[in-house]
Amino acid sequence: MTDERVEADYLMETAYDPRAAAEAIAGEQSSGTFVPVPGETPELKARAAARVEAMQILETAEAPALPGAGRPVAGAVIQRALLTLSWPLANFGPSLPNLMATIAGNLFELRQLSGLKLLDVRLPPGFTAAYPGPRFGVAGTRRLAGVEGRPLIGTIIKPSVGLGPEETADLVRVLAEADIDFIKDDELQADGPACPFEARVRAVMRVVNDVADRRGRKVMVAFNLTGEVDEMRRRHDLVLACGGTCVMASVNSVGLAGMIALGRHSQLPLHAHRNGWGYLSRHPLLGFTFTAWHKFWRLAGADHIHVNGLANKFSEDDASVIASARACLAPLTAERPAPIMPVFSSGQTARQAPDTFRALGSVDLIFAAGGGIMAHPHGPAAGVASLREAWEAAVEGVPLADYAASHPALAAALGA
Repeated sequence: MTDERVEADYLMETAYDPRAAAEAIAGEQSSGTFVPVPGETPELKARAAARVEAMQILETAEAPALPGAGRPVAGAVIQRALLTLSWPLANFGPSLPNLMATIAGNLFELRQLSGLKLLDVRLPPGFTAAYPGPRFGVAGTRRLAGVEGRPLIGTIIKPSVGLGPEETADLVRVLAEADIDFIKDDELQADGPACPFEARVRAVMRVVNDVADRRGRKVMVAFNLTGEVDEMRRRHDLVLACGGTCVMASVNSVGLAGMIALGRHSQLPLHAHRNGWGYLSRHPLLGFTFTAWHKFWRLAGADHIHVNGLANKFSEDDASVIASARACLAPLTAERPAPIMPVFSSGQTARQAPDTFRALGSVDLIFAAGGGIMAHPHGPAAGVASLREAWEAAVEGVPLADYAASHPALAAALGA
């Protein structure tokens, strides 16, 4: 650990000399202070200081991207640059919460900066070895779901329609009989009084186990156990005891410490929901890219994580969605090569399958559709079939309209 360093890449905007702004970040986030203090020796700085490893000036900006930024002189040119900083791992040790405080802490608030976005982080073996990471990932998820060679087709059960435990179980039965691969709770449904967690799990798993006994394959249900750490552990144990094969947590709600504790405890795949992602990412000069952000949750134990979807209902463009999915499928480090499952959702239908496959070049994903399944004119079973058929066409390189000519479920989904 003594010689290992963590590196982080940023997009920086500043009206100051870019090198001086970079040094301000390095000082703020390691050994530097604004005035000399007793004990701050050259030896200390040499041992503990962050370093500016690289900087590339990109362009100028007409106005600061963010409020509150300083300008050293009137009319100073605002410049944007790519910046790489590094820290000795010995500064904070192999700790995800303290890594977050170091590479994504007070630096966002510095007056020298009118914009800063964390683009990526590279972690040495001395750090990654301290965390179990995903226990299931793509391979383990496929094994439990009994699905190989194609995406897992899934859907979401929304709580806003007021379903209780038995009504939820009735809907799960319809979907399980439709031979769906994956069902998840909505992020808004964890342990509400109208649909308590324990009652929901018991009712749903009775149905899931019954259908599995008859059909020979168990649908994977991601139960949303988001809560305090002890609650999440108890809820996980209930799902496991009932024969469940997946649990879900809202990672921004439970935080790093909560997700780490759940990851160390869990014997089931962890489905990571990223609700709240927009406040961390939406501004182009503030926050995180998914590439950097998802690595924290991947090390904490996430086996699946949401990446939005093509032609989605949110503000994220398709290129960003695909970049996020590729990050999930790429090795975290040379020592941790196993991929995790990207989850495509948000307005997904049969129509997005060809473009998704063309852009991603992989079927290692969960493809979750709501209306694309439940609103199919021939019912949920045809909705599930239409999505599978759309992915078959995509992989074979056959236009959807041509494939639909001999596949009625897909034809109906396309309105043909």
